[in-house]
Amino acid sequence: MAQFLQVHPQNPQARLIQIAVKLLSAGGVMAVPTDSSYALVCHLDDKAAVDLMRRIRGVDERHHLTLLCRDLSDLSSYAKVDNRQFRLLKAATPGPFTFILEATKEVPRRVSHPQRKTIGLRLPDHPSLQALLQAHGRPLLATTLIPPGQTEALNDAEEIREKYEKVLCAVMDAGACSLEPTTVVDLTPMDLGGEPLLVRKGRGELHLLNL
Repeated sequence: MAQFLQVHPQNPQARLIQIAVKLLSAGGVMAVPTDSSYALVCHLDDKAAVDLMRRIRGVDERHHLTLLCRDLSDLSSYAKVDNRQFRLLKAATPGPFTFILEATKEVPRRVSHPQRKTIGLRLPDHPSLQALLQAHGRPLLATTLIPPGQTEALNDAEEIREKYEKVLCAVMDAGACSLEPTTVVDLTPMDLGGEPLLVRKGRGELHLLNL
């Protein structure tokens, strides 16, 4: 049965954040608010949790999962980033962007794209999620909480708990999120001297990337 953690949207209670960290460390999958929409998150190195997250979403291994990072210092451990790419990342984060980058060997093969060996990375601008990432001490693996067969993310914590209370360890309720998804930008063309490729236009403002 999913726990329901009602956290303050701007000043999340440390006690509730620690409960969330313990549940994730024990292998749970949790619904959390972000600066774009609610998302599912789990521990990066827990295969069973990753598999459960994919089943809840109804996606296979070809679907890009995203690493939610605390700050840019996490990036070098999980993605190969050159100076041009780093400048773009610095200009647009934290914020509602997902960047596709070449994964390092620190990223388990089961969570990177099977053909491209890439990973999505994101530095969210949401106080409750940032508090969770800081307390957890390392990135979390995430995917937008879109039910199978639907196109829009769920946005009501009570509805999420009602629908998924038997499979989630917890729902972190910090109020409604925006229903607009992140802007997705593929930075891998820059590895060969090319330009960033816009994959999806969402909340993130393109002028921050000169696109």
